[in-house]
Amino acid sequence: MEAGPPGSSRPTELGPCLSGQRGADQAASASLQSAARAQLGRHPLAVAAVLPAGGCGERMGVPTPKQFCPILERPLISYTLQALERVFWIKDIVVVVTGENMEVMKSIIQKYQHKRISLVEAGVTRHRSIFNGLKALAEDQLNCKLSKPEIVIIHDAVRPFVEEDILLKVVTAAKEHGAAGAIRPLVSTVISPSADGCLDHSLERARHRASEMPQAFLFDVIYEAYQQCSDYDLEFGTECLQLALKYCCTKAKLVEGSPDLWKVTYKRDLYAAESIVKERISQEVCVITDTKEDNKHVSHLLEEVLKSELNHVKVTSEALCHAGRDLQQIILDQCYNFVCVNVMTSDLQETQKLLSILEESHLSILYPVVVVSVHFLDFKLVPPSQKMENLMQIREFAKEVKKRNIWLCGLLISYPQACEVS
Repeated sequence: MEAGPPGSSRPTELGPCLSGQRGADQAASASLQSAARAQLGRHPLAVAAVLPAGGCGERMGVPTPKQFCPILERPLISYTLQALERVFWIKDIVVVVTGENMEVMKSIIQKYQHKRISLVEAGVTRHRSIFNGLKALAEDQLNCKLSKPEIVIIHDAVRPFVEEDILLKVVTAAKEHGAAGAIRPLVSTVISPSADGCLDHSLERARHRASEMPQAFLFDVIYEAYQQCSDYDLEFGTECLQLALKYCCTKAKLVEGSPDLWKVTYKRDLYAAESIVKERISQEVCVITDTKEDNKHVSHLLEEVLKSELNHVKVTSEALCHAGRDLQQIILDQCYNFVCVNVMTSDLQETQKLLSILEESHLSILYPVVVVSVHFLDFKLVPPSQKMENLMQIREFAKEVKKRNIWLCGLLISYPQACEVS
C-alpha cells in the first residue's frame, strides 16, 4: 500500500486490518438507522466524507500536529474517524494527510482497526488538500475501491465529537439545497480594525453565526466549485460554503449545530477533550457476581450502594455463571467499567473469566477499560495471610492486562457471616 506521488490525489486503500469486531460502533449507530433511511429516501444516497488532516498545528504550540496529539494515549484523529465510521451510511472516508505523516496515519488505522478509510496526500493549503480528496472520489482509478458519491461530507480531523444526527441533518439539507453547513451562535463580538489599529466597526452579534463543521454538498456542486476556484482562493480561502456560492451560485442551507462541534485548536482544548471522553465512558458500571439469585448476600448491598451513590451513572448487574449473551450485549452497549465481585471463591477465577471475555471483545482497543476485583471473605474462616497471598496475584495480572489497555485493581472486604442480611 503506497501513497501516490507528491501532489497526487491517488488514494492509499486501507481495508479491514484486524479481525476484531467493532460491535460497539455498529450497535451505537443502529438506533438511528431507520430514521436515516427514512430521511435519505428508500434508495439511500451514496455518501462519502473527506477529512483534511494536513495541518501542522501551529496555534497548538506543540511539535506534534494536533490531529496526532494523544487523548488518553490515543491520537485525536482516531476519535474523529470513529465518530464517522459509526455512521453506517457513510460509504467511504478519505483522509488527506501530508506525505511525511502518511506512515503515521497508516499505523493509527491499523492499531485502532479503523475501516472504510482511504489516504490521500495533502496539498500545501487546506483548500488544496480538500481538492485532492475530492479528486480521489471523482477519478475512476485502477485498483481503487472509491467511487463517486452523490453527497460528500467535509469535516475537520480535530472535531472528534460530531454526532450522527448533525451529519444526517447536513446531508439531508445538502440533498435539497446543494450545500449545507453547521453553524453556532457567536460567543464574542466580531470587530473590524482600521489600518492604524483602531476600531473601524463591529458586527451585530445576534445577526451573525460562526461557521462550523460538518458541511455537506452535492458532489458535482463542490467539485465544480473547486475546479473553477482561483489560485487566490485555493491559497487563502477557508470556507467551503463560500466556494459553492461564489463559483456555483449555490446558497447553502445553514443548520444549527450542537456545542459538541467545537474544534480542538489550543493546548488547553486537549484537556477539555480528554474530560469529555472520560465523562462519556464513565456513564455506566456493570457489577459482575459469581452468585446466582442470592439477593440476601452482602455483595448485593454493594450494588445497591453504587446505585444510590452514583446518581448520574447507570449501574447494571450480571451473574458471570450465565453471562455469555447478556454480558456481550453490555459490552456492545459500550460499558467500560466493571466491578467483579468474588464471593464464592477467594482466588481470581471469576475475575480471570471476565478479563478473558473483555480481551476477546477487543473493547479496550478504543478506550481504557476499568475492572475492580472485589473479594468478600469471612475473616473468621480465612486467615489474613492467606487472603493477602491470594490477592497479591492481582498485581501480576494488572501488569499484564495494562498492556492491553485494561486497568485492574483489587478491593478486599473482610466480614463475618453474621453481617449478611437475614
